[in-house]
Amino acid sequence: MAGDETPGVPNIPARRHLPSCPLEDSAVRITAIETAIPASFAPHLMMLRIHTDAGLVGHGESFFCGHAMTAMIHDFMAHRLLGADALAIESQWRFLYERLANIGARGTELRALSAVDLALWDILGQACKQPVYRLLGGPVRDRVPVYNSCGNPSYGIQSKSGERPGGTWPGMGSIGRPGPLSDSYNYFHHPVELAKELIGLGYTAMKVWPLDFPAVTHGPMHISDADLRQALRPLEKIREAVGMDIEVMIDGHAHYQLPAALRIAEALRPLRPLWLEDIVKLDNLDTLADFRRQSRMPISASEMLLSAPDYAAVLEKRAADYIMIDPTWIGGISPSHRVAHMAGAYNLPVSMHDATGPLTLIAGLHVLAAAPNALYQETMRAQIQNTYKDLIDLEVRIQDGCIAVPRGPGLGTRINPDVFKPGAPGYRKSSI
Repeated sequence: MAGDETPGVPNIPARRHLPSCPLEDSAVRITAIETAIPASFAPHLMMLRIHTDAGLVGHGESFFCGHAMTAMIHDFMAHRLLGADALAIESQWRFLYERLANIGARGTELRALSAVDLALWDILGQACKQPVYRLLGGPVRDRVPVYNSCGNPSYGIQSKSGERPGGTWPGMGSIGRPGPLSDSYNYFHHPVELAKELIGLGYTAMKVWPLDFPAVTHGPMHISDADLRQALRPLEKIREAVGMDIEVMIDGHAHYQLPAALRIAEALRPLRPLWLEDIVKLDNLDTLADFRRQSRMPISASEMLLSAPDYAAVLEKRAADYIMIDPTWIGGISPSHRVAHMAGAYNLPVSMHDATGPLTLIAGLHVLAAAPNALYQETMRAQIQNTYKDLIDLEVRIQDGCIAVPRGPGLGTRINPDVFKPGAPGYRKSSI
C-alpha cells in the first residue's frame, strides 16, 4: 500500500492500487515517489524523483502550479505507479493519460504526467546503460543548435517576500533592469550591442518579445502605430547594423486578437523574422490558420499546444510552418518524440521550448538528437548561468551556438539532492 509521508500530514492508508501491467522477472518496481518545489527559483517549478527496487532513481520536472502538480502525482498517480514496472513506460503513460483524458486532460494533469514520463525514461536509460536519445532511435546529431531567448536572470523567479520582479506574471515578459545577462533590458536599450555579443558567442538566432507591453497596457484588441514603431525600433536597429547575420524570432505570448495581430505582421514583414510565435492565442486553431494565410508570414505553434491531438490539428489545418514542443507540458518525452516525427511527415521542422527548468532543456536535447527534422533548442542563457547550475549536476555549455547532447545513461544528469529536503515546504513523499 502507498502512504504519503508528507511531514505534518497524517499517514492515511492509501486506496488499493489501480490496475497495472503484469510484472515480469526483468521488471524494475517503483518503490517511492518524491516531489519538491525549490522556492528559491520559482514557486511554480516542481521537481520529481522516482525510486525503484533496483536502486535506480529517475528524475523529472514540470513548471507552473507546482503544488497542484504535486497533489496530482501523490493523490492520484501514485496509486497506479507504486509497485508498478518502471520500465513499462508506454503502459504507465497510456493508462494515466486515458484516465486524465476522461476529465479533460490539460494543464496540471499533463504537466504532472510529463514529470513522471521524464523520470521513467531516465530509469530506462540507466537500466540499459544508454542515454535516452539512443533509446529513441539513436543520434542524428551529437550537437543541437540553440537560440537565446532574451530574458533576464529574474525571469520566472519569485522573491522571498512573494513579490514577482517587475510585477510580472507568466507570459508577461518584463524589460527588467540593467545588469549581467539582462538580455531583455539590453534588447530595448542596447539592441545592436546585444546582437553583436550573441553573434560573437556563436549564436545564430535570438528570440524577443517586444509586444507585451502595448498589450498589457492597452489590451489585446488594437495596437497603435506609435506603440508598434516603438516596439520594433530595436529590431530595425539590429537589421541596420548586422543585417541577417542573426535570425530573430518574435514571441507575442498570445496577447493579441486577429486584427491587431495582422497589423503587427504587416509591420514586421520588411524585418524578416524567422517566425512569429503566439501572436494570437492558440485556443482557436482556425483563427491561427487564418492568421497564417492572411499574414503571409512564417508561423510557429508552440508550447501552448498541450497534447499530441492539438499538434495533429495544427498540422491538418496547415496552421504553422514551425512546430515548437515543450517536453514537460505535452506529457513528457514519449509524446514529444511522437509529435516530432508527426511534424516530419508534413516536412516541417521541430524545435523545443525551454524557459522553465533544467530538465526541460535536457529532455528537449535528447528528443532533438534523435529527430531528423530538428531545428533549434530554445535556451535562456540568463537561466543557464544563474539558476540551472544549482539545480542539476551537469554543466550546460553553449559553444558555437550548440549544446552537446548529454552522453550519460538516462537523461545524463541528476537533480541536486539538496532540493529534496523532508520537512521543507512543498516536499512530499509517497512510498510502498
